Amino acid sequence: MSLDEANAAPLSRFADLLTQALAQGRCDKLVLANYQGDDAQLGPDLQRVLARPVQLKGAPHLSLVLRYPTKDITRNLPLANGIQQVMAWAQARSFRNAHLHTPTEEVQLAFSKKGKASVRVGKPSNAEAAQARAEAAAAGRPGSAAVVSAPVDTTSAGHNRDKHRFLELSRPFLHELGVTDANGQLIPAMSRKWKQINKFVEVFAAALARSPLADQQEIHVVDFGSGKGYLTFAIHDWLRHSMGRDARVTGVELRDELVQLCQRVIGKLKLDGMDYEQGDVRDYHPAALNVMIALHACDVATDYAIHLGIRAGAEIIMCSPCCHKQIRPQLLSPHPLRPILQHGIHLGQEAEMLTDGLRALLLDAAGYDTQVFEFISLEHTNKNKMILAVKRAKAKSPDEVINQIRDIKAFYGIHEQCLESLLKADGLLPA
Repeated sequence: MSLDEANAAPLSRFADLLTQALAQGRCDKLVLANYQGDDAQLGPDLQRVLARPVQLKGAPHLSLVLRYPTKDITRNLPLANGIQQVMAWAQARSFRNAHLHTPTEEVQLAFSKKGKASVRVGKPSNAEAAQARAEAAAAGRPGSAAVVSAPVDTTSAGHNRDKHRFLELSRPFLHELGVTDANGQLIPAMSRKWKQINKFVEVFAAALARSPLADQQEIHVVDFGSGKGYLTFAIHDWLRHSMGRDARVTGVELRDELVQLCQRVIGKLKLDGMDYEQGDVRDYHPAALNVMIALHACDVATDYAIHLGIRAGAEIIMCSPCCHKQIRPQLLSPHPLRPILQHGIHLGQEAEMLTDGLRALLLDAAGYDTQVFEFISLEHTNKNKMILAVKRAKAKSPDEVINQIRDIKAFYGIHEQCLESLLKADGLLPA
């Protein structure tokens, strides 16, 4: 019996298990490892292939990420074509191992040194299973764990949850930005930043799954005040290389030295669909915008960012406000709160709560489902509040919310709020 004849049965079994897992929505990921370097089309430098099921324009596809030392190439194929491609590589023995991960088992296709194929089915480790479920939930795949409709409470997350990551430390941009060392190991001083990056992607993934963008292939993201670009690069990497989306991500930053730094990283890594520009949210006009991000925009800069997102029709708006100077000098201390608000710290906290509460209500009135929550615990950053708004599929009357805004302003003596003024000037809210 020839080697090809001997391998026919295990290859057929693996193909059946892969096809069944994909059809039943149980495929969390597929990893093709130990590349043999003998495929002329793939080239000699390929490290491995990562495959995940995705929905593109309402149709199931297999997203194949070809990982090279300095770049990733994503190919999105219709499901049948994707399975055919994977099995063609398997039959050619281009990879020594293939690992199919599902919530309940791990299927391994392995080739011996002599090229003989074998299939082994076992149970995944608890950590692998939990990570696979988190990734499946974020992707919103049929048959996977339900996608959370609200952000995860970071203060009550269990011990194991700290180990779940939406990105891998091996990603090249992390080394270029100083998060990892030359060996791809986390630099201890960057551990808090690493946790923040992953939490941000987790929140974004849940919002994306329940937004009108869930099945949209092309996504335009603009990140205002993007700084050194930790989160900007992370969103680009997750969208393009983990999810297989045609993402266009632009970082907008005032400081020229940071713009130049990030442009150098983009050029060095040859990142498609990413750009860094110098600009200010008050006068920046993006050509297209689906996701508007503004973290730590000071005082009314947050209002201008939200206004830009609403005006551009962004499906997702993510803000982490910083400073709340406009409202505080306007505040009255109404009875019976006067004895409490005589303390400056309490007055500042009240101003912060009112400012962000009014922003959330104004987003609600503009057609968004809005949440205000703790983004990441205070041990990691003192700027930890997130305003997350996802555009509604169906419009509803804003009258009730507008009346609530009016009553709150009257109670506290607030005569002007920046976002409200901007929306009224544009006719997006009744004057």
